[in-house]
Amino acid sequence: MGRRALIDHEELRRLAGQGLSNAELAARFGVSESGILQAKRAAGLSKPMLDHSRAIPWKLNRAHTQSGPATNLRNLSSAAQGRTIPPEKLNTALRWADRLVSAGLDVAYDPELGFREVPAAAAGESLVGKVLAEARRALPDGRPGP
Repeated sequence: MGRRALIDHEELRRLAGQGLSNAELAARFGVSESGILQAKRAAGLSKPMLDHSRAIPWKLNRAHTQSGPATNLRNLSSAAQGRTIPPEKLNTALRWADRLVSAGLDVAYDPELGFREVPAAAAGESLVGKVLAEARRALPDGRPGP
């Protein structure tokens, strides 16, 4: 195992604040770009990772990761975790989820077939309903925008 490079967090903050790219920072400190990303996390210079596992509890087939349902669930999950989502994307996700919940529907996932709409289980057990409720609680007045 190699020696762990020592990166001065204050110097990293200063240089990153000047707009140096990760590649430039890596060259400056003599580490890889991955090393810079790790140092930024350790110095509190990167946003915390979001956890979408409650909104997307399945291991998605790569072909389905950018599908409408996956994108809408991720956007609602991001909003629920306090991340700012572009209003048009958030509105799309909210309208999609509202339509499903109002119709008594939920989503199911199959790695071969992708997402499909299915009747929701017992009241309060809809995945889409839960994710929508969490997002609405995190939004001012339960909706996007001012």
